[in-house]
Amino acid sequence: MGENTSAKNQLPHQVFSVSIDTNPQSGSKWFDDDGRPKRTGNVWTASAHIITAVIGSGVLSLAWAIGQLGWIAGPAVMLLFSLVTYYTSILLSACYRSGDPVNGKRNYTYMDAVRANLGGGKVKICGFVQYVNLFGVAIGYTIASSISMMAIKRSNCFHQSGGQDPCHMNAYPYMIAFGIAEILLSQIPGFDQLHWLSLVAAVMSFTYSSIGLGLGIGKVVENKRVMGSLTGISIGTVTQTQKIWRSFQALGDIAFAYSYSMILIEIQDTVKAPPTEAKTMKKATLISVAVTTLFYMFCGCFGYAAFGDLSPGNLLTGFGFYNPYWLLDIANAAIVIHLVGAYQVYCQPLFAFVEKEAARRFPDSDFVTKDIKISIPGLGPYNLNLFRMIWRTLFVVTTTVISMLLPFFNDIVGLLGALGFWPLTVYFPVEMYISQKKIPKWSTRWLCLQILSVACLIITIAAAAGSIAGVLDDVKTIKPFQTSY
Repeated sequence: MGENTSAKNQLPHQVFSVSIDTNPQSGSKWFDDDGRPKRTGNVWTASAHIITAVIGSGVLSLAWAIGQLGWIAGPAVMLLFSLVTYYTSILLSACYRSGDPVNGKRNYTYMDAVRANLGGGKVKICGFVQYVNLFGVAIGYTIASSISMMAIKRSNCFHQSGGQDPCHMNAYPYMIAFGIAEILLSQIPGFDQLHWLSLVAAVMSFTYSSIGLGLGIGKVVENKRVMGSLTGISIGTVTQTQKIWRSFQALGDIAFAYSYSMILIEIQDTVKAPPTEAKTMKKATLISVAVTTLFYMFCGCFGYAAFGDLSPGNLLTGFGFYNPYWLLDIANAAIVIHLVGAYQVYCQPLFAFVEKEAARRFPDSDFVTKDIKISIPGLGPYNLNLFRMIWRTLFVVTTTVISMLLPFFNDIVGLLGALGFWPLTVYFPVEMYISQKKIPKWSTRWLCLQILSVACLIITIAAAAGSIAGVLDDVKTIKPFQTSY
């Protein structure tokens, strides 16, 4: 089969693997040991990708999540998720190369790592869970961005009317506007060309998280006391049954706030060596998870301290805060810009998978493989691929339409977190690590890893149940394509 120029240009982890020499020291100035263009990523670009993926819209639901669990369980659960995420991310990054960590065969995607270490039907299960979850994240981010765009319009409306106008508005124009932006950005060929977008998005995530934190602190000072209780939202405000389901859903919200394992291998494939990619990712993961947890603790705890049982599901758009309205506008604009970038960071592995499969199945199709060179003034030449353009456009349109059918943020966030957490963050990294390191069955280390996996499975089942209960409640009150806020 002839070399596919299009596929090679599009994707950083693409179809063709050129076997030159497995010794990285023999790589040329322009190419790595696998014959692909030299990777240039480092600790900071990897950290930016991770922070873009992790500090997402999930931070906005944390005050609500802590509100369901209370002052003891809320921060404890958040810390637990951060430790589990960090530990399993280290296990997963060790699986980027099969065999030797320095010159072993590279696994370009999460599925490649599962194929190399576990094989069999687990590869298909992993692919299904990973790509369904990425698809779901795209829907969740479309919903979240539209809510933030409307929050800007509503805060100005409230300000102008002095709070007299209820300021109802339709979400769908904002979802469509977000979709149009993503159609344009989705034409960025591959992950390795997203570093600038990730850096912008990471700055935006710190911006709105800091504003949410500042407003929370200000509200606590204004109240002159810390709201909330040790056990969370009180019975009476909600029923006993609601308390249980909402506590389970809160687990899913916190899990979603830490979910990025599904794209870790793809991020790692942008990193240069030496030092080994696993060492770089270990540092990047430590930096990212530590920074993220610090922000999450501050935002979630101060949000709960400010509002107690009345903590909104979305801290900056639930209108716990009304003033200063201009600061809320800045925060919500930052959320939208961040989500625009985060959508691309999450979707690129899915784009890559579909295009890789298409190139493998139809190697002689010009529609799939041929690039059309277009000169863009000020930007230089751009390789337009018709299949990439059409398929990615259809993907964005599909996620936008589904978002219009399911416009409820909190429950979708919890469900996505629950569905992706155990299989992608815990089960596969643990199983691959056991296989790669040949850890003996029933040894102390093997037992500890299995206990971790089973405990996280139980948490995932509980979180999924709570989120599904919330979605079913929402469905009763939502009319598709007729929703306004």
